[in-house]
Amino acid sequence: MSQIDFHHNFNQFFDGLEIKRMDSNRNEQLLLPSHIGEGTIRRFIPRTDIEVIVSNYTMNRERTISLQTEATMVELQYCLQGTREVSIAGERNEIVPGICSLQLIRQADARFEFTGNSTYHMVSIGIPIHTFHHFMEEGDGTRRVDFSQLLGSQDYGCEYERITPAATIRLHQLLEASLMSSTRNIELECRAMELLEEAFQLFFSNPRTSHAKKMSRTDKQKVKQAREIIVQQMSDPPSLLELSRMVGLSDFKLKKSFKEMYGATVFGYLREKRLERALFLLQQGKLNVTETAYEVGYSNASYFSEAFRRKYGVNPGSFVRQSERI
Repeated sequence: MSQIDFHHNFNQFFDGLEIKRMDSNRNEQLLLPSHIGEGTIRRFIPRTDIEVIVSNYTMNRERTISLQTEATMVELQYCLQGTREVSIAGERNEIVPGICSLQLIRQADARFEFTGNSTYHMVSIGIPIHTFHHFMEEGDGTRRVDFSQLLGSQDYGCEYERITPAATIRLHQLLEASLMSSTRNIELECRAMELLEEAFQLFFSNPRTSHAKKMSRTDKQKVKQAREIIVQQMSDPPSLLELSRMVGLSDFKLKKSFKEMYGATVFGYLREKRLERALFLLQQGKLNVTETAYEVGYSNASYFSEAFRRKYGVNPGSFVRQSERI
């Protein structure tokens, strides 16, 4: 099994859809046969150990694809539209829009069930195990996250989370890039790596949480209260000294404990939440960029735009235009 390329797992799925593809693994646009449905699967291999799949198609009728995965791999998947049933190694899951899933796969039987006249829009990123372990290696050469330890004796494991605001931005950027014939592999690799990094941070525990365990239950509650206050009052938050008095901690202890629990300073955390809220508001389309800036607590729209660009890699105005196109 170790000699089988992880791309083979994707090839089996394409074969299940009766899609004509190249013999070798390469970037290509795959068309769904007309007797099965309508739409495309855009396949990108920006480097030999990363595969990116952008699917957007509609099935004519109900269809089930059964296969056996023959290569161990990690797959990160974002469901943007369409609900489907997936069963791997006997574990049955419903994949719904707005969900991000991280799947750890050994050799296992897989079954995919599609509903007729439903549109499916998904983004998947697959990597082999040696690449996963390379990404998990830390600066001192150690690796606290291991594929075998995560799966144990099981052949399949899957974790789910809501698609985060940061991932939404990066997905928009990847989808934009995938539509342009001039996009180079290096850009697609960068977009995929950003999504993988964000997902690994989301799914795997942060070492900083071990320090938070040493805090008393009372102090944890006070820090949580402080977090709730700054999020609820983000447009006009209290100063650090005012906040510490409100929750009954010294400003020094609040600063130290907050960072241990949330991995960021009080106002670094607030900045992130402001930008996440701004992203949500811009997606709703009810406020313009300036109104959004004021709504989340920025008195200067230019400063807001710069902070938004540093976090998401795109200006808020450009993001609004991208959202309207995709």
